[in-house]
Amino acid sequence: MGVAVMTPPVRVLVVDDDALVRAGLTMMLDGAPGLAVVGEADDGDKVPAATDAHHPDVVLMDLRMPRVDGITATRRLRARPRPPEIIVLTTFDTDENILHALRAGASGFLLKDTPPARIAEAIRQVAAGEPILSPRITRRLMDRVSVQAGAYARATAVLAGLSPRERDVVVAIARGRSNAEIGAELDMTLATVKTHVSHVLTKLGLDNRTQIALLAHDAGLV
Repeated sequence: MGVAVMTPPVRVLVVDDDALVRAGLTMMLDGAPGLAVVGEADDGDKVPAATDAHHPDVVLMDLRMPRVDGITATRRLRARPRPPEIIVLTTFDTDENILHALRAGASGFLLKDTPPARIAEAIRQVAAGEPILSPRITRRLMDRVSVQAGAYARATAVLAGLSPRERDVVVAIARGRSNAEIGAELDMTLATVKTHVSHVLTKLGLDNRTQIALLAHDAGLV
C-alpha cells in the first residue's frame, strides 16, 4: 500500500482596509478545505512586506484603499519575481478599475457578495493555474470599455506572431474555456493545450490567461 501524500493548503493573503471584511474572509476561508489564511494587510502599501513575510499562493485584493489602491498594488506585486496569483475582490461590478486591474496582472475578480463556497473554489482554481473569468461580469466590462485608438491595430500586430493553432487556443481562452474544454473542442491532449498556453504567454509577454482574453477582445477575435 502506498503512502498517502498530503497536499499542502493554498496559502491566502487577505488585503482589505475594512477590518470586518478581513475578519469575515479569514474566518470563512480558514474553515474551507485546502485553504489557509496566512496573513492580512489593511492597505496596498503593506502588500509587499506581507507577501515577503507570509509567502502566499493567492492574494485577495480589495480595489479601493486609502493609501495605495488595489490596481497599483497588483501592478507592483506582479512586477516582482515569482509573484503570487491575485484575485480582485470588489463591490463595484461596473467599475472600469476592475478591467484596469486585470490588465495590471490580476488573475480575475469576484464580487464581495459572492457565496463563500464560490470564493473558496475560485482561490483553489486560480492557485491551480486557471484564472477566474466570470462570463457575465467580464462580458459586461468588455462591452462597456471603448477600445482606445490604435488598440485594435496593436493587438492585431501582437497576435500576428502566433501560429494558427495558437490563435485557436487564444480564441478559446477568450471565450472562457478551461484547458479541458479547449482540448475537447480542438482535439488536443491536455498536455498539448498547456504547452500552447505556455507558448502564447511567452510570445505575447503576458502574465496570465485573463490578459490573453483582453488582447483577443481588442483584436476583435471574440
